[in-house]
Amino acid sequence: MQFIKLVIRNTFRQKLRTVLTVFGMAVAILAFCLLNTVLEAWYIGVNSASPNRLVSRNAVSLIFPLPLSYRSKILQIPGVEQVAYANWFGGVYIDEHHFFPRMAISPDNYLALFPEFIIAPDELKAFQRQRNACIAGRKLIEEYHWKLGDTITLTGNIYPGEWQFVLRGIYHGARNTVDETAFFFSWNYLDETLKKISPTRAGNVGWYIIQIKNPADAAQISQKIDALFKNSWAETLTETEKAFQAGFVSMTGAIVVALRVVSYVVIGVILVILANTMAMTSRERMPEYATLKTMGFGNRYLLMLIAGESVFISMLGGLVGIAVSFPVAKVFSQRLGTLLPVFAIQNRTILLCLLVSLGIGAVSALIPFSRASRVRIAEALRHVG
Repeated sequence: MQFIKLVIRNTFRQKLRTVLTVFGMAVAILAFCLLNTVLEAWYIGVNSASPNRLVSRNAVSLIFPLPLSYRSKILQIPGVEQVAYANWFGGVYIDEHHFFPRMAISPDNYLALFPEFIIAPDELKAFQRQRNACIAGRKLIEEYHWKLGDTITLTGNIYPGEWQFVLRGIYHGARNTVDETAFFFSWNYLDETLKKISPTRAGNVGWYIIQIKNPADAAQISQKIDALFKNSWAETLTETEKAFQAGFVSMTGAIVVALRVVSYVVIGVILVILANTMAMTSRERMPEYATLKTMGFGNRYLLMLIAGESVFISMLGGLVGIAVSFPVAKVFSQRLGTLLPVFAIQNRTILLCLLVSLGIGAVSALIPFSRASRVRIAEALRHVG
């Protein structure tokens, strides 16, 4: 207890220096925390993917469709439990700046394959009964102030025309890592309309979502599905949902690398700042360290004294930075909207920030301790800091 009191008193001897160092540390940890939260949000689809879901798309590209007739054939493969399908719709709501995912889905079973989407049973039934019904995520409802029964109009770009939907359901995520910005409507409505305006585009889907019994059979089932349609006019590429999501993230690999580099630079800068603070402190206290040596305190005690002060300053700044990051992240989440639909600080990010703070404090104490341990007592007593 006496040692802890000594560390705290030493820390606040130079109050202005300590406050400025803690402030700098807090800003750096705040930046590090937010950058890592951006990376977490970027990979949220990959990390949230279910191991018992496969995605089958056109082997050439996702923009090429697959026939609806593939569904019944995929269902016959052993190990497959359910097969749903979806189509990217695109479209424009108000203008191009108001973007959110818009998809036509198989109304009977698509949402059943995604238990992380929670929707009231009566709303789900209303959605399934009405052809032009739609379901929207909680964040979309809050952003655009929609309510059940509202008519929502989208201007088609991939599928031309004015498309009107009636909001019949609102879903929310089973956990805070679930995207709540998606807009779903019935594929049947899309297909029936295409039969009238563009018959050649009807009867096709964008991709299949396949639920399997055993995740360990994912590779084998994927091979069987692709072999089933090999040499057809629309060959398939089937992969796990995680690999499917990772494919989108890989398209922005340069951005991810840049964010990681910036986060490392932030840590390097604050390490230099704290190391400089501890070096100045150590230089000023050389006579005190010499006195402690004269009284019989060894290098181990000096290490504990210097490292204790360094780690205390570092952890104090880290805790302040972490505490501030929550309200800042909330503001960012509101501003980013659908760009990063899940922007929340995760527990592992907090743990990483604490470990980084501890590591910076420990490393910053090495040089001052090295000087204090090697200095001669007589030389240190003559030192004027």
